[in-house]
Amino acid sequence: MNGRVLAVAIAMTFGTSAVLWAQDEMRTEEVRFAAGTNGTTISDRITGYETVLYTLGAEAGQRMQVRLEPSNLATYFNVYAPGKGPGDEALANAGMMGEMVPDLNRFDGVLPGSGEYTISVYMMRSAARRAEVSDYELSISIDGATGDTVQNDYADGLQGGPDFLRVATSGGGVLNLRAAPSGGAVVVTTLANGQNVRNLGCRMEEARRWCRVATLADPGGEGWAAGDYLVEGSNDPAAGTTATSADTPDAAGQACLRAVTEETGNAEVVVLSSSFSEAGTEVIVGVGSGQAPWQCIAYRDGSTTRPMSLTDEGAL
Repeated sequence: MNGRVLAVAIAMTFGTSAVLWAQDEMRTEEVRFAAGTNGTTISDRITGYETVLYTLGAEAGQRMQVRLEPSNLATYFNVYAPGKGPGDEALANAGMMGEMVPDLNRFDGVLPGSGEYTISVYMMRSAARRAEVSDYELSISIDGATGDTVQNDYADGLQGGPDFLRVATSGGGVLNLRAAPSGGAVVVTTLANGQNVRNLGCRMEEARRWCRVATLADPGGEGWAAGDYLVEGSNDPAAGTTATSADTPDAAGQACLRAVTEETGNAEVVVLSSSFSEAGTEVIVGVGSGQAPWQCIAYRDGSTTRPMSLTDEGAL
């Protein structure tokens, strides 16, 4: 019996419960695509009974492709529909070839619903109990445009929900309001932590939730904000500090915000300082809840240098 047939036989024997998950050996990683892209490749490692849950957003009708390339051939993954995870029935088991699994450790399927999907990577019990190690690359892509309206949404998902949302950034920083649902879109203004906005509906783009919102000021403004930093709010326009036009980054700041977001894959970015010179404008951008500093040089033609981290924390 060759290795491929043996692997299929093992997977069929154990089904989607091929490993007994221990809660303290699970970790969860949020997957985010860089601005303007439709996929990413993740390098990671598991040992023994460790399971990694990768979560990412997508909409019904889109096509998701996943490929796992492990150093340990006892490593597989399951794909779970929104609202499900280990212990529930999987949408697909990459150890069993079928309609959505054209080959072992490959998933290629049209998604049945809108929301947050989970990809769990684990080792078979026979390898896990020997505390074997598996280094792997997990490639994920999502293709297909979203429709005019969200289809097959889940109750706690994208459509409906609270009429008002509130900005809740970690560390109390501002949240960028963008012209489109993308980390690379132009920043039209910033929203203060605690500020209430009207919920105009959310979508999945770049593997994350983006919400179209309107400020409560009169006259107000509209734009798209990363849904990670929005919670249920109220119609109180006085909550938080309403952003003004003075808070809107200039052209150099916007160019560097886009560049840093693309480099780090993190949409929580804010201009910390800016220094003009004839050679170019140096912009320091804060990334993430701790506003880790990144340096970027913006030029008059709208181009920038590749952003450089000023710390050893990498892409936050």
